[in-house]
Amino acid sequence: MTVSPAIIDSHAHLDYPQFADELPQIIARAGDAGVERIISIGVKLSTADAPRKIAESYDNVWFSVGVHPHEAGREADACNLDAFLGLATHPKCVAIGEAGLDYFYDHAPRDLQAQSFRTQIEAARQLDLPIIVHARDADSDMADIIEDEMKKGAFRGVLHCFSSGAELAQRAVDVGFYVSFSGILTFNKSDELRAIAAEIPADRLLVETDAPFLAPMPHRGKTNEPAYTAHTLARLADVRGQTIDNMAVQTYENTLRLFNRMA
Repeated sequence: MTVSPAIIDSHAHLDYPQFADELPQIIARAGDAGVERIISIGVKLSTADAPRKIAESYDNVWFSVGVHPHEAGREADACNLDAFLGLATHPKCVAIGEAGLDYFYDHAPRDLQAQSFRTQIEAARQLDLPIIVHARDADSDMADIIEDEMKKGAFRGVLHCFSSGAELAQRAVDVGFYVSFSGILTFNKSDELRAIAAEIPADRLLVETDAPFLAPMPHRGKTNEPAYTAHTLARLADVRGQTIDNMAVQTYENTLRLFNRMA
């Protein structure tokens, strides 16, 4: 599927082993599908050089620096502010994260998840970079932390791969956050999520793949890749009663506004 106006995959994991053998082809297919830019997301400081090197190798790829909540108990520097600040000064680093809370798997103690999340918010605040937020089964605590941290000083952010409830979406948007939708939006059982997507303000919407995971329909079950962003974009346009072209322009502008080092 190809979209005429350029689109941006705001969240992919290009350094994951699923792409190791054909990354140039993955990037080329994305371009053929209208995906002009890709952000390759960091999940561990100990492997932060991997997405950075990919961004340095491709003009249309940028990267982030972060510690995923699953890694909050394993990464030595998960709560080390200086470590984040030092790694995020690269000119193609456009965000902090992915950071946040995951109470579904609980791979790390919840207090360490929260501490690492708050540390990364502080890094984002000091560097004037957005924070990319992972939230799963932690809606209330997530909203509380975002609101509490906002009182300490403004920062920007996005709820990535959104699959939470309407209250979290609303509380996040109320403090200026963006909401990003992935292939989950296209799944047959995602009616509740589509209802939420229909109500998000137009200037707060992003699209992503979260590749290599969560391939959208009609590619569900396959390895996801940035080229498939167009399918999620088309479903989002349908949900909101817009043309695909208008949705592409809106999400493109929103993404550049949030990740303004890309502009």
